[in-house]
Amino acid sequence: MEGFRHATLLSALVLLSSCGGGGGGGSSSPATTWQAGQFADAGQFANQCLRPRSGNQYPDVAGSVLDENNWLRAWSHETYLWYDEIQDRNPGNYDNPLAYFDLLKTEAITASGTPKDQFHFTMSSDEWNAQSQSGVALGYGMQWVIVDPYLPRDVRVAYHDQQDRPDLPPRGARLLSVDGVSMEWSNDVDTLNAGLFPTREDEQHEFEFAYPDDSLHTITLAAETITSEPVQKVQVLTSAGGKRVGYMLFNDHIATAEKALLEAVEQLQQGNDIDELVLDLRYNGGGYLALASQLSYMIAGPARTAGQAFEISRFNDQHPQINPVTDQPLTPTPFYHTTLGFSVPASEPLPNLNLSRVFVLTGATTCSASESIINGLRGVDVEVIQIGDRTCGKPYGFYPTDNCGTTYFTIQFQGVNAKGFGDYPDGFVPGADDGQAGVQGCQVADDYDHDLGDINEARLATALHYIDTGYCPSPVSRHALGRSLTTPPIDDGRVHKAPWRENRIMTPAR
Repeated sequence: MEGFRHATLLSALVLLSSCGGGGGGGSSSPATTWQAGQFADAGQFANQCLRPRSGNQYPDVAGSVLDENNWLRAWSHETYLWYDEIQDRNPGNYDNPLAYFDLLKTEAITASGTPKDQFHFTMSSDEWNAQSQSGVALGYGMQWVIVDPYLPRDVRVAYHDQQDRPDLPPRGARLLSVDGVSMEWSNDVDTLNAGLFPTREDEQHEFEFAYPDDSLHTITLAAETITSEPVQKVQVLTSAGGKRVGYMLFNDHIATAEKALLEAVEQLQQGNDIDELVLDLRYNGGGYLALASQLSYMIAGPARTAGQAFEISRFNDQHPQINPVTDQPLTPTPFYHTTLGFSVPASEPLPNLNLSRVFVLTGATTCSASESIINGLRGVDVEVIQIGDRTCGKPYGFYPTDNCGTTYFTIQFQGVNAKGFGDYPDGFVPGADDGQAGVQGCQVADDYDHDLGDINEARLATALHYIDTGYCPSPVSRHALGRSLTTPPIDDGRVHKAPWRENRIMTPAR
């Protein structure tokens, strides 16, 4: 699989990773100077490449695999959050830097039995730059949600990458087969993987779907370069009680989102001010932390955020005062009140809604930078009402770092809010507000029978009900609100995204 390498895909039976691998052994050059526990400065080995790139824009010089491995080892020791939990292995024993990097992380297991570090991955630098800056990626223009990875499997269309795509199967369409192979029952995971995640432009596959209206459709889709629209379905709704409620679907913290978020807030400001905002983050895995800060400012306004920290980054204990990536004194990420130059000219003032509370729709794919919005706003006493399901729990982040054409992502910091809270490795949970990971709100399953932004969609309908009444719908009263508020007959599932779209990403100061 081109692009990213990571460890977990759909299940043990479906979507077995074709990305991983690379083994040790066969040193490309003797490691005569390696001593366990002794580390040189990473700068001594940076940009010394077995296959240096050509062109003035690249700092690469001729080097070896050992140079690349030595850089990875030293850089990990300097910046990895849990550096003292890495087993120090001889870099000369590995002939593949990607395989060596896979080992440069903690092997600890959490109390729940999951790896402590699930967020360790790499991408081609060219692909990282293309996807993170422009939102361009290869695909069909829609995202899959894995509702149930076990037999009989349940995979559906979660949403479209672009708002106006009537040619694609609708949200909630259930995938029955790929190139004649049953999605529900087959063990032919190679065929299923190949169809779900194409690797070449114009690559074609045949899919059979059951649409939400129970009609069956067989269609052929061709992979294309897709420019995603990270902000969609911006609108002002009127609740049953007459409240003006803004709604926006925000799916990715990518560079193009800066312009889209600014325009969305300006749209919501047109006419009379809105009374409430419903921010739909259920499929937003994260991305640039600065964009989360900008959006949080645009929600809360200047009075609540002036002089306050949006997020404070805590690096490993070797760096209590200096950021090891930028070499600058540690300073909090503020609530940015101007544009930063991601996709609009820098230093222009941002609009704001000046709201004292916000309704956030969440699910298992709500991760990292999206969780920072919840945490950052709560840190300055903006009330957050969480509607949906538990978020994924990623209070960690990193600076993407290029070396020799590969961009490496290794956990480098934990983020905490202005009140010092950042301990939510199991996610934020809607229910009662306990001042920590428990957030005031309502537990509501995802609703694949309605489009996102539809007032009858379960999570949005619950938010509108709460706005009017101040409480979650009771099981008895749900019937009166329509079928959308009944518990869907499926679990929520998780949208499969590239790992860089499910993290908290820092960039050097702009």
